[in-house]
Amino acid sequence: MKRIATLFSFLIIGTVPAWAQQKHFNKMEKRIINPWEWQNQRSYVQAVEVKNVESTLYVSGQAAITAEGISSTGDMESQLKLAIQNLEQVIGKAGYECKGIVRLNIYTTSTADLWPHFGILQDWITKNGIKQSLTLLEVKSLFETLTVELEATVVK
Repeated sequence: MKRIATLFSFLIIGTVPAWAQQKHFNKMEKRIINPWEWQNQRSYVQAVEVKNVESTLYVSGQAAITAEGISSTGDMESQLKLAIQNLEQVIGKAGYECKGIVRLNIYTTSTADLWPHFGILQDWITKNGIKQSLTLLEVKSLFETLTVELEATVVK
């Protein structure tokens, strides 16, 4: 009996520290909070609660800048498309997915010029299954010739 107790003690002492060091990840949970329905037509939600996150990525504002670092002089539509592509590239390179975006900030030098092309952004949000809180700000200027910038928080 004493031999069994000793063996049991060695097993406990040997396995508990290893077990305690293992990562125990629960599946990430996202809860959408929408007290109203009107925001659904605008492709965003009022709030997103996220639990059991493995990691969080804070993405700097992505704009219409080429891989060579040249700012676009194109119109709002072309700049929005390139900003979305750049955002996707950063998110993918970091090992995340666009569907993990929980916060999106849009900065533009002209909401009047952005509105006719807002469907591009809405289609991209729908295509990727994104449910994000959103803030849209019209600003006096952006870097050089840029007219729109997208900043995101992404979780997995």
